Amino acid sequence: MKNKIIATLVALGLVGSASALDINENLSINGFIDTSYTHTENSGTPTADDRQELGLDEIELNFLFNVGGASGAIHVDRTDGRESDGVAPIAGGASDVDEGINLEQAFIGYTLENGVSLTIGKYGSQLGLEREDPGGLYTFSRAYGEATGGQFNLGDVDENVYEGVRLGYSSDVFGLGISLQNDASQREDIEDNELDLEFSLTYTGIENLTIGGGYRFENAGGSVGESDVLNVHFTTVMGKFLIGAEYIEIENALKTAADQDLDGWQVLADYDVSEKLGVALRISSNEVTGSNDYEKVTLAPNYSLTDSLGVILEYSDVDTGSGGDANELALELTFTF
Repeated sequence: MKNKIIATLVALGLVGSASALDINENLSINGFIDTSYTHTENSGTPTADDRQELGLDEIELNFLFNVGGASGAIHVDRTDGRESDGVAPIAGGASDVDEGINLEQAFIGYTLENGVSLTIGKYGSQLGLEREDPGGLYTFSRAYGEATGGQFNLGDVDENVYEGVRLGYSSDVFGLGISLQNDASQREDIEDNELDLEFSLTYTGIENLTIGGGYRFENAGGSVGESDVLNVHFTTVMGKFLIGAEYIEIENALKTAADQDLDGWQVLADYDVSEKLGVALRISSNEVTGSNDYEKVTLAPNYSLTDSLGVILEYSDVDTGSGGDANELALELTFTF
């Protein structure tokens, strides 16, 4: 699907869309409007009602600057609150909470001719197979449940955004990134916390194959509350098939011994039936506790009405592992520019 931009899986520029409207030689604008209808049928929890939602999920404007050797970006969005544990609204869908206008990301960068770059400001993680916005997804919902606070949705800037400084290097076959940053829950006051550290790597030296991943150490200034995140993912193109997979391991020092080590995984296949029609199948799972898994199977046909307007019809079967099973149906319309 043309408006689902797989290039975001390997891009190091943190820009959510590959196209932009040029205002002048120093400024361009891109963004998207994302709206959906969702229906959730809860079959495993007697106290959970079936639910329908119709609304505007997110509007985003990205202002991209380029002056001399320096660049910058300001991402402004408006989102509805989201719930996605399979017993409330569908994952990735709108709820009743309007979060209003938000400065999602804002950063400045400088790139040298040898491929070394420096980025300072507020930005998302470079880890994760699924990227920051609807334009980086082949499905409507995300793969993982949010009972763990969205820890597994690494690339989602609505869940994980940081203020810090990133040093990067990019060549024809690989990219590296080292980020020193505040914790996702911190903005300016870090007196009680030490800075987090994230390493990321992308390799494209094999034809039709992209390998990525990295490691993040979330430092709480002491052993209690610290988390280690390991991520490995890949995508490969075989004819009309795109296949992707990832593995995530999270160690939470704050949890009990049984819940310290949690892992998640997903496998995604997208088949291009034609230039406009594609079908995505995703199987995913992540641990909520040491003995409780969130499991999901998603089927999502997607169709490009135009180069900028796409629609996704999605069905997901969700098992939360605690009796909160659900069948989720969504129809999403996304306009990118």
